[in-house]
Amino acid sequence: MIAVTSNSVSDERIAEIVHHIEKHGVQAHVSKGTDRTVIGIIGKADPKLAEQLRQMKGIENVIKISKSYKLASRDFHPDNTVINIKGVSIGGSELVIMGGPCAVESPEQIDEIARLVKAAGGQVLRGGAFKPRTGPYSFQGVGVEGLEMMAEAGKKHGLLTITEVMTPEYVDVCAEHADILQVGTRNMQNFDLLRKLGTIQTPVLLKRGFSSTYDEFLNAAEYILAGGNPNVMLCERGIRTFETYTRNTLDLTAIPVLHQLSHLPVISDPSHGTGRRELVETMCKASVAAGADGLIVEMHTDPDNSMTGDGVQSLFPDQFAKLLQDLEKLAPLCGKTFDTQKQPIHA
Repeated sequence: MIAVTSNSVSDERIAEIVHHIEKHGVQAHVSKGTDRTVIGIIGKADPKLAEQLRQMKGIENVIKISKSYKLASRDFHPDNTVINIKGVSIGGSELVIMGGPCAVESPEQIDEIARLVKAAGGQVLRGGAFKPRTGPYSFQGVGVEGLEMMAEAGKKHGLLTITEVMTPEYVDVCAEHADILQVGTRNMQNFDLLRKLGTIQTPVLLKRGFSSTYDEFLNAAEYILAGGNPNVMLCERGIRTFETYTRNTLDLTAIPVLHQLSHLPVISDPSHGTGRRELVETMCKASVAAGADGLIVEMHTDPDNSMTGDGVQSLFPDQFAKLLQDLEKLAPLCGKTFDTQKQPIHA
């Protein structure tokens, strides 16, 4: 349920309404939009509360939300959420590019790739220190040491950093070293991890589970939001279908659908979505045309010898740079801005 007021209602009156709501044993979340303020009511409310709210001064409407997710719903938050991280805005007018290797392998490797990401015009350096792998004998990442390597490379080259976190126990250390924490497809419904991420304010990139519906995806985001962390991005990274030519099937429909259902920024991952280098560039452009707020793209200086074996979906540096040049031309046609010459901030 949500209670709607106009923005002319004072903060003091909003606080009084919130106090009245919370006296009924439920939570109240206030979201101020351009034209109205929405008070989301989370929990099982007394049926009489809705009628009481309708009679209160300043309340324009009380609406029952049938969706199982509340805070992630656009009904609750009509305006787009924009996440600002050290001068980079995600979810606004700027197209954000996250680039880098599947995994951090060495200080030299991640430093060189960071240099190339910055030179191409990207704003965020990606790299995994902990890698969830299908097989137990595959390369699992270099751990905390990898976090330190990537943090140093990001700081040196003026890039934000994003890395995957796999367990609640590693949330704090990952947040200490990275600007954005990524939840991988296999962990989308790791509810202990999601709850822990809700207790911090570090932005979270939540990847869609490879067999998950939009409803399940948004309910996973709800866990983080309900815990108190409003800085959540949704990432479409491909789903499992009957097709075997590509690694996954990149669901481009998810981008406009998620924008309709939710106010959260939507990022596309064509690297995992296709698993084929020759398709990544095309699907990056298609994602931007579909309305993506950003892209996360694998790029490696030596994909053929990548330690994770994901080199087949990683762009070469010259391909990455050419892609960003093309996106600079495409972005304005899709309502976004992107400037390859803009200097990323120094983290």
